[in-house]
This record gives sequence, structure tokens and C-alpha cells, in this order.
Amino acid sequence: MENFKKRWQIKHNWQLLFPVLGLLANLYLAYKLAGAFLKDFHVAVLVLTTLVLYVLLLKFFLWWFKKVEHKWVVQYRWQMIRIFIVFAITGSSSAFISKPIMLLLGITKENLNPFAYWFLYIIIGLIFYQILLVCFGWLFGEFKFFWEFEKKMLRRMGFKRFVD
Repeated sequence: MENFKKRWQIKHNWQLLFPVLGLLANLYLAYKLAGAFLKDFHVAVLVLTTLVLYVLLLKFFLWWFKKVEHKWVVQYRWQMIRIFIVFAITGSSSAFISKPIMLLLGITKENLNPFAYWFLYIIIGLIFYQILLVCFGWLFGEFKFFWEFEKKMLRRMGFKRFVD
């Protein structure tokens, strides 16, 4: 355990919450992916596939941590896990919120061209993504990181004069 704490620069036990949450979220993602592909298979096949996907996803995320470690300015390595959790929650939430907003506006797949429907769905999702990213970043104690990330993203989208 001390090696793990040292590797992730964990100084207090409460900071272990984020690696645990990351591992649980990874397990849930592996289970959902396995379930999506293996709906009619035996439970043992589902469990085995979930475990294989869990290991593959874990290796992918650890590789991704190394890739962004030098790009993202954080004080401790465990904060990167917290940032990944915020990205995951924000992406899921923006997709979840977009559908009721579309219904509230009276936009459905039945009354609109499929291309236009999905285009609007993505645009509305992106708008809420920007808002939720900063909100969830604040809730998880990473407001400064996500505010800077948000300004950088808005500049790249062409909204430079609104950010500066």
C-alpha cells in the first residue's frame, strides 16, 4: 500500500477515495460494455469478458495518464484521477441532460430529419458540457484546472473574444 501511495503522491488516507472511485468506475464501464455486446450469453461469459475488459481499460487509462501527465499541471498525481472522474461524469451528464432539453424544445426523432436531430443533440450536449465541466470541476475541487481548460477549449472553438 505504501508503494501505491508513493506512486500516486497520496499523503492523506482520504485521498485514496479517488483511486478507489476510479477503479470502481472502470469496473462499471467494463461491465456495461460487456453487457452491451453479450446480451444473450451466460453469466460466466459476461463476468469473464468484464474482467478482461477491466484489465484492458485499466491499461489504457494508465497509458493515458502517462500521456497527459506532462501536459496537465497538477500538484499531485492523484489529482489526475479526480480530473478523469470529472470528465467521465460531465460527459455522461451532458448526454443525459440533452435528451430532456430536446423534448422540452419539442424536438424529437419523429418530427425532424435524423441528421438535423443528431446535429442539434450534439450542439445542445456541447453547450451543457461546457457548463457542467466547470460545475463538476468545482464540486471536485479542481475549479482552477477546469476553468483554464474551458477557456482553452472555447478559444479553439472560435470564442476567443468572450474568454479574454
